[in-house]
Amino acid sequence: MSIDNLPPLRDVIRDHGLSALKSLGQNFLLDLNLTSKIARTAGRLDGLTVIEVGPGPGGLTRAILALGARRVIAIERDSRCVAALAEVAANYPGRLEIIEGDALETDYRALLAADERALIIANLPYNVGTPLLVGWLSVDPWPPWYESLTLMFQREVAERIVAAPGDDHYGRLAVLTGWRAQAHIAFDVPPSAFVPPPKVTSSVVHITPRRAPLPCSLKALERVTEAGFGQRRKMLRQSLKSLGVDTGALLEAAGIAPTERAERVTVEGFVALANEWVAMRQAGGAGRP
Repeated sequence: MSIDNLPPLRDVIRDHGLSALKSLGQNFLLDLNLTSKIARTAGRLDGLTVIEVGPGPGGLTRAILALGARRVIAIERDSRCVAALAEVAANYPGRLEIIEGDALETDYRALLAADERALIIANLPYNVGTPLLVGWLSVDPWPPWYESLTLMFQREVAERIVAAPGDDHYGRLAVLTGWRAQAHIAFDVPPSAFVPPPKVTSSVVHITPRRAPLPCSLKALERVTEAGFGQRRKMLRQSLKSLGVDTGALLEAAGIAPTERAERVTVEGFVALANEWVAMRQAGGAGRP
């Protein structure tokens, strides 16, 4: 498939000596049909700003630009990839901004104008995917500066993001995601699509922020889910003891049976627990979490 007049990605990788580095969690996507499918999963891109993390040799970057994004901000930690990305920028004048830096330390809001919103589309390096997602779901104030997230993860991580109560993969990440956003797995990507091929299947996840999530303190929700899932096989009347309040009274106030286990509590249930925990601490003089 040809989406522009730039060289095939295999030639780009060869010419720039871009062997994937395991230390950076790199696995390059060379199939432009596939990179275009990922970009299309985010919806219409015409005239929009897109932030991409870990563009590597620029396959997904090219697809995003070819689909009409007005501005792409590509954040790349690997300095070896900058020259290849510069060739993409030259082919799309004024539309690609390359930032050499660590995505985990980037102030994303500062990259945008005061009233500008963006989409995030990325084949995330496996070793930073989860912390990046948690950071994006934890931004304050909410609603966030981004319209949606279209991200590639290992299949196991994707299942943890979209899991429902009672699923084996249901845990703290699913609760945080479900509280502030709606998420679904769009499609899977086999190992053979990457260079080098990873040992696991990957999945593209599309995440849309809720404009008005249930009122709750993020820190309180994190603390309650940490306690609950820290001993996920135990009943909540036991696993929540580390919260320092009467767990029986806490569960009763939240409308949850004391014999329930964390893996079966809904997002709404955890929000109720977090809110009641804050109220009990304030009533007892412990202050805010």
